[in-house]
Amino acid sequence: MQLRYNYRVYPTSGQQIELAKAFGCARVVFNDGLRLRQQAREAGEEWISDGDLSKRVITLAKDTPDRVWLGEVSSVVLQQALADLNVAYRNFFASVAGKRRGRKVAPPMYRSREDNRQAIRFTKNSRFKVLGNGRLRLPKIGDVEVRWSRCLPSEASSVTVIRDAAGRYFASFVVRTTDAPLPEVEPEVGIDLGLTHFAVLSDGTKVAAPKFLRRAARKLKRLQHALSRKRKGSNRRKKAVTKVARAHARVADSRRDWQHKLSTKVVRENQAIYVEDLCVAGLGRTRLAKSVHDAGWASFTGMLEYKAARYGRTFGRVDRFFPSTRMCSDCGRISEKMALNVRGWDCPCGAAHDRDVNAALNVLAAGQADNGNDRGAQVRPGLVPAPRGEAVTHPDAACSTRSVEGILVLQGGEDVNGPGRVPGCRWSGPPRRRRRPGRRGSGPPG
Repeated sequence: MQLRYNYRVYPTSGQQIELAKAFGCARVVFNDGLRLRQQAREAGEEWISDGDLSKRVITLAKDTPDRVWLGEVSSVVLQQALADLNVAYRNFFASVAGKRRGRKVAPPMYRSREDNRQAIRFTKNSRFKVLGNGRLRLPKIGDVEVRWSRCLPSEASSVTVIRDAAGRYFASFVVRTTDAPLPEVEPEVGIDLGLTHFAVLSDGTKVAAPKFLRRAARKLKRLQHALSRKRKGSNRRKKAVTKVARAHARVADSRRDWQHKLSTKVVRENQAIYVEDLCVAGLGRTRLAKSVHDAGWASFTGMLEYKAARYGRTFGRVDRFFPSTRMCSDCGRISEKMALNVRGWDCPCGAAHDRDVNAALNVLAAGQADNGNDRGAQVRPGLVPAPRGEAVTHPDAACSTRSVEGILVLQGGEDVNGPGRVPGCRWSGPPRRRRRPGRRGSGPPG
């Protein structure tokens, strides 16, 4: 398994200037390659190959007066910038062709010097090295001080130097590690994620939502107000922007640290973890968007997934359309939809349920059913009759040619039930045309 190990680095003022040059050169090479391919597409020319593009925007460009300063940085940084462009194009083409799962990927866009995050990457070809005194030697930059919070498990294959919006520098190492399975335990847990309680476990444990962004709202409001009073383009505005970015970085770091501790605890104490596959992107467009993004469900489930794979645990996602809240965990009866303020309900079978604990129990049962299916098929809930107001088929509409079980009533052009009406139908002929009131151009009913 490949993992990233992130460390804080403290470059000197001279090294910060060299890093700024490397960031700028990588950005220019990326934009030049993107511009050449866009111009070739508009002119109807053939696709520029990766090798030809590297030759034109790096090798030949260094000999021109406009790009002679590209030779002041490591060539590996420039090559990796083009590699990022090629990956962006491949992801875009795979998304357009339908070969890439998930949301649609947009075509590559130009990079700006005003971007909050700048990054460059060094591979083994650049011969970066971790020295014995703990410093990181980067080509044409120097020996950078690193704050080692933990040891690297193996030799790194690449390192990415990142400058975030708060002005902090980080070194992200890519290392290959072997799985370290934990001793097997008996408990299995289903997790219901929410806003009032961040996580409710099937054993009844409730984890309160820390709400890091809400707690920092007053300070963020004050800093944003101070930023709005600064004149655009001034040095004081740049300092105010950095203060706002540092406050947001503190919130994000606190949330990430808390989620890492909670996910590690859950993985260590349970042999199998099942969560509901929530549509975070859709929930982020509702009136609860701020609270949803503050919770960070996607990052937490991602941590659970990769830690479970690393430590030999079972992780599964339950279908998002599974009615975990409305289903009784005792008898399986599905009730009607409930408002968010309803935190408990009683089933006709006599069971009294806490809304979140009942959902966690149903998630656990559904996850165990999916995991026990030898074909790996998703277990969906049974058919639920729609209320009269939500039904699409009206009582006097034509009967379908399929029964409830999906078996054809008409086979080979022959009515297996004999001529005449189909049993159970009020009308076996063609559907009658109905006039829709208020619609222009609607003729008399047929």
